[in-house]
Amino acid sequence: MKSIADVVGASGLAGYAEVALLLFFLVFVVVSVRALATNRAAIDRAARLPLDDGTPVSPPDRASATVSSVRES
Repeated sequence: MKSIADVVGASGLAGYAEVALLLFFLVFVVVSVRALATNRAAIDRAARLPLDDGTPVSPPDRASATVSSVRES
């Protein structure tokens, strides 16, 4: 029984597998570097985009948010 490496090697498709591996590695490195190089403010701004309706809102105070959630219970 032939292995997949024998079939790919005999059909001349080994070059495509190598190009795909290099392309995957390149994209992985670029995405990793971009994710690690992005500053925290940009990440927070992007996280709020789906909920942003254009009105400016200051971040809630953690102490008052805890107290108000206890009062509502």
